[in-house]
Amino acid sequence: MSDPALSTLTFLDPAVQECPYPAYDLIREEAPAFYDRQAGTWVITRYDDVRAIVMDPRRFSSAGTIDLVRKRVDPQRAAAATAIFAAEGWVPTPTLSLQDDPRHKEVRDIFEHALRAGKIRELDPYIEKIAHQLVDGFLADGHCDIVAQYAVPLPLMAICSQVGVPIDDVWMIKRWTDAWMKRFSLMLTMEEEAASVRQEIEFQHYFASIVEGLRKAPNGSLLSDLVNVRLSDGGTLGYAEIASHLLSDIFVGGSETTTNAIGEGILILCRDEDLHRRLTDDLNKGLRGFIEETLRLETPVQTLFRVTTEPVEVGGVAIGADALISLRFGAANRDARHFPCPADADLTRKNAASHLAFGAGIHHCIGAPLARREMYWAFKVLLSRTRNLRLAGGKNDFLHQPGAMLRALKGLEVEFEAR
Repeated sequence: MSDPALSTLTFLDPAVQECPYPAYDLIREEAPAFYDRQAGTWVITRYDDVRAIVMDPRRFSSAGTIDLVRKRVDPQRAAAATAIFAAEGWVPTPTLSLQDDPRHKEVRDIFEHALRAGKIRELDPYIEKIAHQLVDGFLADGHCDIVAQYAVPLPLMAICSQVGVPIDDVWMIKRWTDAWMKRFSLMLTMEEEAASVRQEIEFQHYFASIVEGLRKAPNGSLLSDLVNVRLSDGGTLGYAEIASHLLSDIFVGGSETTTNAIGEGILILCRDEDLHRRLTDDLNKGLRGFIEETLRLETPVQTLFRVTTEPVEVGGVAIGADALISLRFGAANRDARHFPCPADADLTRKNAASHLAFGAGIHHCIGAPLARREMYWAFKVLLSRTRNLRLAGGKNDFLHQPGAMLRALKGLEVEFEAR
């Protein structure tokens, strides 16, 4: 990629989404505040700039940013989606990542209580048990699609247990989270988007009676807290808000990103035999570093957005008020200014955990401790029960789901022997 490519570069290009790192390297050096004309956003790629913005919610607002992106990219499509929601279900409301304080803090407090450190410790044996059960399902085969058979169900089953969803409904929930991800990829046709909207409406109707039941008989679950906790105005969340938080913050945020990190971590190991050997020689010593390096190298949420509330300067560029900012966490996490030899997986990297895969500041991912524990058990159980884990020859294309925001492997076929 050469400098003239800056004039036509867009992160709505499927080829750029599939492998964004050359584009990141270019604009991080040549245009640290790069204007993506097709998307209508300022793309920020340097670590210090991205971190400074997430730590400054006064000048860089989160409120309604995704809806604003969708309206600027294709206002007709955004209006059509809203019309379907209004006619057949509930129009989605801003979720945690799309809210500013004080509302953001009120709702976040509910999640922080439910996902407190003590609760995560209580979940540990259950997560380990799930990992072993899933490995039991394919170990004797000597091969599997590690995404579909392991990385997808493990975190989804864990979060379903916290919400009170029957385990038999896991794959139905997965279908609905896929629909959400596709809609927010900004890559669908009008017809595909309408189909995704109707999948989300199915999700809304599925939970409507469950929520009503929890209003009458609270049970102390995460969903029960979300339904019944009184806010500062004396009221509770309305159903449209509950359904929006459920789908985006709990199910997508609580499973999809971890799924993507597990899949990418296995791919990293399969491509680097020396790293694989060093890690399996002493899992207890290397696993924590490997988890952080996986999150840094293949950041599951590649970008989130902000809106400027006043004129600002970023990367030496003056940006006006009401401008859309695309914070490229995936680029910041490979910035050599902060991470020496950024393309290498270094199990002893001293500042590995300073990556921005979970954001920072008031919007730092609430589920980060749970995601790390799920990754820990996913890697530990798989690597302790298999040997010679490798890519299945000729069966992988290593492609990702199209999307402007998330990085998600479509599948990953591996082979192994049982230990």
